[in-house]
Amino acid sequence: MRRKLLIKKNALRDKRKRRVRGKIYGTKEAPRVTVFKSNRHFYAQAIDDTKGHTLAAADGAKLGVRANKEGAVAVAKAFSEALKAKGIERVVFDKNGYKYHGVVAAFADTLREDGIKL
Repeated sequence: MRRKLLIKKNALRDKRKRRVRGKIYGTKEAPRVTVFKSNRHFYAQAIDDTKGHTLAAADGAKLGVRANKEGAVAVAKAFSEALKAKGIERVVFDKNGYKYHGVVAAFADTLREDGIKL
């Protein structure tokens, strides 16, 4: 029973993800910032969709933080530094099918506070 529920939940997230990805497109000047959260860690990367290259990334597992609001803030700070080192100040935010709530909202708010325009 629980397995069926998880399969349905993931299928609905994938459906939201595909719907949003049809509208969001990242370029070199304004890359697409996508997030992924597991039960343990939080990850983010900036993608240039014209070439299919990852321009910058931040990994909560390598930073040693958990997938909570404090961890998302730490990942966002490291990620904003990586973006600024590449000269990127404007991005397009892809929440990857997740609700704009909790860790995703904390991540986005911290990026804004650090001077990255979403």
